[in-house]
Amino acid sequence: MNHDKELRKAFMAKLTPKARKALPASDFAGPNRSYPVQDKSHAKLAKSGASRAEHVGNISKATEKAIDRKADKVLSKGGHHSIKNPESHLGKLKHA
Repeated sequence: MNHDKELRKAFMAKLTPKARKALPASDFAGPNRSYPVQDKSHAKLAKSGASRAEHVGNISKATEKAIDRKADKVLSKGGHHSIKNPESHLGKLKHA
């Protein structure tokens, strides 16, 4: 469990508030711009987070399934690679 927290922290630290705000709504799998899935790393985290949230009753099973479906689309695409430095991609994201 501790490894999961460290892994999540390492990935989430790379998505700064500024970069997150610049992401288009289509890069989020959950309601209210929750569960970013702009790359494979975040898609994996979204699936894991949604599973935990559903397990403790914070989201419905239907919401978890919707998050999983969107994350799975990102994970199955070859073009959505993990972005090592989201800040460097802000210019590309602002068009949306």
